[in-house]
Amino acid sequence: MVMRMSKAKLRRALIDGRSIFFQEFLKHPLEIGSIIPSSRFLERRVVQTAGVRSARTIVELGPGTGGTTRAILRAMAPQAKLLTIEINPNFHALVSSMADDRLIAHFGSARGLKEILQMYGLSAPEAVISGIPFSTMRNGLGSQIMEAITSALAPDGCFVAYQVSKEVASVCQPFLGSGRMEVELFNIPPVRVYRWEKNGKGR
Repeated sequence: MVMRMSKAKLRRALIDGRSIFFQEFLKHPLEIGSIIPSSRFLERRVVQTAGVRSARTIVELGPGTGGTTRAILRAMAPQAKLLTIEINPNFHALVSSMADDRLIAHFGSARGLKEILQMYGLSAPEAVISGIPFSTMRNGLGSQIMEAITSALAPDGCFVAYQVSKEVASVCQPFLGSGRMEVELFNIPPVRVYRWEKNGKGR
């Protein structure tokens, strides 16, 4: 059963989420990469760019406090599944508390994406969405994550990354080509939204 939060509970969750996000940024700035969560404008653009409404299996890497997660859940089909993968235990706990039976919240690394999908019996995702900061990853980790994403994607699947830095474009180039990019100005700071398609249409 799909559960929806009341406006009061949603407002409280947003306030609590921003507070936790800021605290975690102070502790792990390289892991998080931004001082405040995504704006609703950015969330809307990411959902549209990823084609969430028509996807059966969606993966979100680095859901943070769950703002984009909630936007995805609002847009996706009733029979679809959303797998989130989060390496920060406090963020994972926040996302895990969302009451929606379409959501599977996993605590771990995006490098194990293919194995995690198999663990939960999920089909190859039509969309993988990532907010994790590729620009601050240690050497080689970004390529390992991109290899896992490319291997796991459905044949016509897309990878969408929203990033402050353009580093992700260089990391993704050997796997999915050049893709396309738009900038969401209604976010602090403005964010690049990239899209690649596994079949090469996005190159």
